[in-house]
Amino acid sequence: MNTEQRNNATKTMLGLKLPTDPRWVNVAEKNIGEILVDHAYCEQKAASSCISLIIQFPEKEKLREVLMPVVSEEWAHFRMVLKEMDARGIKFGNPRRDEYVHQLYAAMKHGGTRDEQLGERLFMNALIEARSCERFRILSQEISDENLREFYHELMISEAGHYVNFIDLAKKYLSTEYVKKRWAEWLEIEAQVIENLEVRGDRVH
Repeated sequence: MNTEQRNNATKTMLGLKLPTDPRWVNVAEKNIGEILVDHAYCEQKAASSCISLIIQFPEKEKLREVLMPVVSEEWAHFRMVLKEMDARGIKFGNPRRDEYVHQLYAAMKHGGTRDEQLGERLFMNALIEARSCERFRILSQEISDENLREFYHELMISEAGHYVNFIDLAKKYLSTEYVKKRWAEWLEIEAQVIENLEVRGDRVH
């Protein structure tokens, strides 16, 4: 897939404003052990984030109904990545600071109604899932390891579903106009974050 095709796919599938730098996949493939370690922590954090949302907003029954299966899937992915690491003799290292997520968190609006506070967390989670989906798609198409190509294709599909879950939940608790406006703002924020981040092959984001 050439750069133009990748850019179009990113915009069409996920709404992301800026595609991943083409250099990322080449560096990532050379550091696949580091990618897998970081990926494992990403899955753990994703499960923990969903649990936190359920606990922080216990009155939201639909939220709990939608996110409980996501928790199970993210934890299953965590186990899948660890299994892949074990098969390759890769040690589970220490967690790393995720500058991408840190910058998204810093962009969250504080205050507003309780539903708007929930919306901020849903939008941020949706973006993380969307960017993960995009990068898993790149790995599934462009790295040479056939087993990992299949591995990341499967995970790409799942991440896309989680992205939709978070957006649909935002639409459940907030007006259509609010979601449209704030989501557009979040997409611009995310593009700025991606544009300014160093291209690193030892991180998923």
